Amino acid sequence: MAQINKSSEYFNTVLYTGNGSTNAITGVGFQPDWVWIKNRPDVREHQIYDSIRGVTKVIGSDRTSAEATVSNGLTAFGSDGFTVGSDANVNDSGDSHVSWNWLASNTTASNTDGSITSTVSANTTSGFSIVSFTGTGANATVGHGLGSAPEMIILKNRDSAENWIVGNTSLDWTKYLALNLTDATTTASNIWQNTAPTSSVFSIGDSGKVNGSGNGMVAYCFAEKKGFSKFGSYTGNGSTDGTFVYTGFKPAWVMIKCTSSGTTQWRMYDDKRDTYNPVYKELNANTSDAENASTRYHDFLSNGFKMRDTNINTNGSGSTYIFMAFAENPLVGTNNIPATAR
Repeated sequence: MAQINKSSEYFNTVLYTGNGSTNAITGVGFQPDWVWIKNRPDVREHQIYDSIRGVTKVIGSDRTSAEATVSNGLTAFGSDGFTVGSDANVNDSGDSHVSWNWLASNTTASNTDGSITSTVSANTTSGFSIVSFTGTGANATVGHGLGSAPEMIILKNRDSAENWIVGNTSLDWTKYLALNLTDATTTASNIWQNTAPTSSVFSIGDSGKVNGSGNGMVAYCFAEKKGFSKFGSYTGNGSTDGTFVYTGFKPAWVMIKCTSSGTTQWRMYDDKRDTYNPVYKELNANTSDAENASTRYHDFLSNGFKMRDTNINTNGSGSTYIFMAFAENPLVGTNNIPATAR
């Protein structure tokens, strides 16, 4: 199995300043297939683009809305980044924006592993694939192209106002979370058919949230790769000497959600908005809120992250959480950059 020696060749966070006009964003380090953009100082919606759905086609993690076409949104994917137009959500003049960028394969392929034929852009080295398919409204399977079972799937109905659906191995596949909501886990058999993904397919039920009849659907699938990505769970201790979460690498990006309590946010942190510990600049995947430089914080360490607050969103006593994390520096392979604490 191929090892990742330089994490930034597969995932990278880039900060940029909007100019209110055509703006070519570079410094990503690769041609991204999935770009997630948030205006930092303003209350503006999250903007998610991918290479399978194509430029100008946007969905937002903080809303149920169907996919929209925004002609002046993200207008091109480039070899070292992307280009945005004048849309204020992605290019408000003078405002700082953050973009989180993932590499899939820069190509697409038809996948017939499941009962529904899918279109897939898959990177088996980094364990990330974008999967597009048309729903049938009946129990089905969908090929994801990863060659190993995904630990996390984030899925959206493109054509209908439905909640985002998140599955995670730590929840088991009888339950799900909604990326756009603060809710705790929900148990339902018509989402994942109570069936864990395999190395070739994931299962979907007859819910319109994951399999609307005749609706276009998109799924972002993640298989864990040692030293590069981690998808897991932990229990909070409600202490400023908080829970330590082992990832096996220095994190570049972490998203956390409490699964045992409602009214909790999907907290997002990265190593570019906070270059030193503590890490405290929050964005919420489920809200359009501006970035919050809060008193709630944690540390990014050489092999994981450690909570330094008592807040229910990340470290409530006895509360359970899931997380997804990507590496700044892996602790495997021939990486010659030491993975030191910040």
